[in-house]
Amino acid sequence: MSRLPRWVDGLGTGLIRLAERLDARKAGTEPDGGPEPVPRSAPVRPSAPDPDPDPAIMSVPEHVPTPAGGAPAGAGPRPDPVAAVPWGVRVAAEVGWRLLILAGTLWVLMRVISAVRLVVLAFVAALLITALLQPTVGWLKRRGVPRGLATAMTFVSGFVVMGLVGWFVVWQVTENLDDLSKQVQHGISELKRWLLNSPFHVTEDQINNIADKLSEAIGTNTKDITSAGIEGVQVILEVLTGILLAMFSTLFLLYDGPRIWQWLLKLVPAAAREGVAGAGPRAWATLTAYVRGTVIVALIDAVFIGIGLFFLDVPMAVPLAVFIFLFAFIPLVGAVVSGALAVVVALVTRDVFTAAMVLVVVLAVQQIEGHVLQPFILGRAVRVHPLAVVLSVAAGSLVAGIGGAVVAVPLVAVTNAVVGYLRAYAKENAARARLDVTPEEAAAVATPPPPSPPPTA
Repeated sequence: MSRLPRWVDGLGTGLIRLAERLDARKAGTEPDGGPEPVPRSAPVRPSAPDPDPDPAIMSVPEHVPTPAGGAPAGAGPRPDPVAAVPWGVRVAAEVGWRLLILAGTLWVLMRVISAVRLVVLAFVAALLITALLQPTVGWLKRRGVPRGLATAMTFVSGFVVMGLVGWFVVWQVTENLDDLSKQVQHGISELKRWLLNSPFHVTEDQINNIADKLSEAIGTNTKDITSAGIEGVQVILEVLTGILLAMFSTLFLLYDGPRIWQWLLKLVPAAAREGVAGAGPRAWATLTAYVRGTVIVALIDAVFIGIGLFFLDVPMAVPLAVFIFLFAFIPLVGAVVSGALAVVVALVTRDVFTAAMVLVVVLAVQQIEGHVLQPFILGRAVRVHPLAVVLSVAAGSLVAGIGGAVVAVPLVAVTNAVVGYLRAYAKENAARARLDVTPEEAAAVATPPPPSPPPTA
């Protein structure tokens, strides 16, 4: 009963304050945000805290609005479900769906390329030939020759030389075919006699059994050989079509290459056009250096191995040297195949000692090529890691056969040059944004100036 007067006193005080606030609001004298006046009729007297307060009285709260979701007024906001996912899982998910989109885009691109593989390979071959012949066009233009005449002279002379090389190889093979067959039969007899006298304990019955099985396999697979011949005719037609497309593309790339590149730049978004415009010349310089260096290295290999075959008296030394030159454009695989072909020809036409000497010559020239010629001629501009070379050649051969193996390494080299330039370009833009300078000043800060050329007389 001791708490009742105090409760009544507090209720009366509250009613008095409410009435005074209503009167002040009607009269317009209530201060905004100021303290409420204390009524004189009900002075607040300090009192000692109640040792036993009533829970019903103390839990009377002011009006608190209920959240829209229907949650109780005392409950806080619900936690974000994304925050419950670990940070590493969120990063992996973000990277994962982007990789899926890139993989899908790459898959669609590869399907399109495989559908028009002949056109793509012909155009890539035209790019490689153009990279080889373009310096000649520039040299003629600097000598005052008009562009059209310089292009025509370079185009005709280049394809005439390539045609003469092909005709020479075919002529040499057909001229020496009869003599080669006799030498092959003699070489097989010598190989058979060497196997009989070798420490491998090979008997004549085993050799005859192998020969009979080979003859039987050839006789039973006559239909397959015939169908392969028909497919070979189709392949020849496709090759001729590809050659015509490559010649047509090369002609226009030699004549209108810069204007074609400017037209392609207009298709690039404006935000990325400056970077792509700078990456294009770097890519073309890398491709030109690769083709020119590969031609020089292949020519040196063919000359030295051909000289070795000539002095060892191996038949068809010149056609074999031409084959070595052509196969040198296939990295790693081409050198092995051409060297093995030379060794086999020496084995079946001469003897085991001559074949061993040919193998020594091939390995010596290839070692000089790998450790001296390629680093000196190609330089660091087109240097690609051996693992990247192996993987790119394998992937290119799986996708497009021999043509894919030929274009795989220059594609990787060009991609490496473009990525390196775009990375440097991004750093230059970041430095320019931080320093608020012009592009020329940012480039000067990002890269040191090139050394000045020596004075000329």
